Amino acid sequence: MSGLNWTNLHPATFILIGIPGLETLHIWISIPFCFVYMLALLGNLSLLFIIKTDPRLHKPMYLFFCMLAAADMIICTTAMPKLLSLFWFKDREISFKACLTQVFLIHSMSSMASGFILAMAFDRYVAICKPLRHSTILTHKVIIGIGLAVVLRGAVFFSPYPFLLKGLPYCRTNIISHTYCEFMALIKLACAPIRVRRVYSLTVAFLTGGLDFMLIICSYVFILYAVFCLPSKAARLKALGTCGSHACAILAGYTPAFFSFLTHRFGHHVPPHVHIFVANIYLLVPPMLNPIIYGVMTRRIRERFLQILSPPKL
Repeated sequence: MSGLNWTNLHPATFILIGIPGLETLHIWISIPFCFVYMLALLGNLSLLFIIKTDPRLHKPMYLFFCMLAAADMIICTTAMPKLLSLFWFKDREISFKACLTQVFLIHSMSSMASGFILAMAFDRYVAICKPLRHSTILTHKVIIGIGLAVVLRGAVFFSPYPFLLKGLPYCRTNIISHTYCEFMALIKLACAPIRVRRVYSLTVAFLTGGLDFMLIICSYVFILYAVFCLPSKAARLKALGTCGSHACAILAGYTPAFFSFLTHRFGHHVPPHVHIFVANIYLLVPPMLNPIIYGVMTRRIRERFLQILSPPKL
């Protein structure tokens, strides 16, 4: 047990060790991590600016993307500054309260990001399956309501996390084999029964990311059915083209998320450095890829971006 101060079996600080087995490579790993983080911030801020300043983009899909961009930036900013401090300056200590705050923000914002992707899938469903009613169904009032519901869901489901962790005694060690504070990594340090906490974690994971993913799949089943009922090939390709960027965002967000979730709970034979590396990819890569995907695959955003970059005509 570390010699740091302990109060009621709560450590004053936790020690983050980074990526186990790759400590000697931390400084080199930090270079692409820092580059991806800066690219994520720049890309999301650029798209927020473009959407805000172009009234033609004040439509449901782009407004939901703004919400996703905000959640993505909070997710990576919650973890990356501390991670880079650990890699560059060997600043391994994180206070107990800061650790609990990091747990809440990462998990709740990840839930919100998943909810916003689901909202975008609903927008595509309405646009393709009920095109004549799109503007009457997805009004600005409805969009705000969906956004608030997603935020409220994330806050309500994950606000118990800090209290569930605070109620545990950590009498084994205060060393976390991770680059940031994560719920499952913390409860494994406790010297008390954690079955109830595990069950709650699995339940909220299913009710947020798992349920969102199933609803997205259902929406795309209806979308594909509607698309292949269209009379011409050109109309089918045009309809599918409007879903391309969203489908890529789904793959970018859910693939590392599910891999990280499954290996943490069931992948006992997966090397720790593989799991932790993927967990960091989950925090970094979707926030970086989403603005690139929407910037490249959405014509209006691409045109507006090129218009901003092009020099003014004399």
